[in-house]
Parts: sequence; C-alpha cells; structure tokens
Amino acid sequence: MEKETSRVEAFSDGVFAIALTLLVLGIKVPETVETFSNETLYRALLKLWPSLFAFVLSFFTVLIMWINHHGFFKYLKKISPSFLYANGFLLLMVTFLNFPTIILANFFNTPAINTAAAFYCGTILLVNVAYNLLWFTSAYQRRLIRDEVSDALIYKIRNAYLLSFVVYLTAFATSFFFPLTGLLLCVSLWVLWLFLDYDKKVKPT
Repeated sequence: MEKETSRVEAFSDGVFAIALTLLVLGIKVPETVETFSNETLYRALLKLWPSLFAFVLSFFTVLIMWINHHGFFKYLKKISPSFLYANGFLLLMVTFLNFPTIILANFFNTPAINTAAAFYCGTILLVNVAYNLLWFTSAYQRRLIRDEVSDALIYKIRNAYLLSFVVYLTAFATSFFFPLTGLLLCVSLWVLWLFLDYDKKVKPT
C-alpha cells in the first residue's frame, strides 16, 4: 500500500513541478529593437512589474500547496479511486492557475483589474474545494488514514480547510469591488498553511 501512495505522490510532485515552471512563461521578454539603450531597457523591465508580482504570488501559492500536499500524504495508508479523482481535480486546478496568473498580470493596471482579480481568487477558491474533497475522500470515517493519526488532528485539519473555504469565498466576492483586498485575503492564508502541523502524529486515545 505504501508503494501505491508513493506512486501517486510522485506523479503529483511532477505536476506541481511543471506548474511552477510554466508560471515564468507569463513574463514576456521585452521586444528587441535596434534603438534600445540601457535606459529604455530599464524602463521596459520596470513595466513588467505586474507580471513579476503575479509570478511571485502564484509561485509561492503553488509552493505552499505542494508543501501541504506532501504533508497530506504522510497520513495516508492506502489509496482509493475516489481519492484519485479528487487528487486529479486538484492537479487540474494547479496546472490551470497559470492562466489566471497571466490574466492578472496583463490587466493589473487597467480598469478590468476587478474581473482579473476575481478570476484569480475564484481559481484559488476552486483549489481549496479540491483540497476539501481530497480530505473528505481520505479522512471521512478514517477511510484512508493511518491508525496512529488522532481524531483530534483530523478535526483540526478539517476545520482549517473549512475555515479557509470561507475566507477564499469572501476573497472571491470582495475582489469584484476591492480587488487588492481580495488578493490580500488569499495571501493572508499563507500563514495558516505554513503553520498547519502535518508532521504531528498522535496515537488515538
């Protein structure tokens, strides 16, 4: 069974790695012209700041997703078909994130930033839905969870996922009116994911 979970995790790691790599493709190199000088190139690079901002935002978002996905697998003793579908949905959203990242970068300095931010926050919301499905298919009635993992820890992670769903949903709704606030709400949850202790295993009492 451990070999089975390792295969799924290895495949998922590959998808995460590709998704992280693809993010940089959203940063367009300034077009080369003969009249370019150091000053004009400097100005052209400065104009790329929305793309760099969106790249860094999504890079750390996907990185934190991967760290939590890796911690997640430490709790599994086996894999089920429903878990594989839930994991597939998560990987679908992770690879799709590159597209709203480009949209956010291209429209950050335009009147369409509200829609761009809402599109981005909505995608993050769907990623969270995928994580909730992943947890439900594995932790409901302890279907796939190792025996040494306590019920208290299961409830703690479940509550963290549900709380984050509410925050991401709020960010999505808010971004239509206050785009930067919506993005900030998404970023604020980095703290939750960074300190969610996946390494802690407590034997059931």
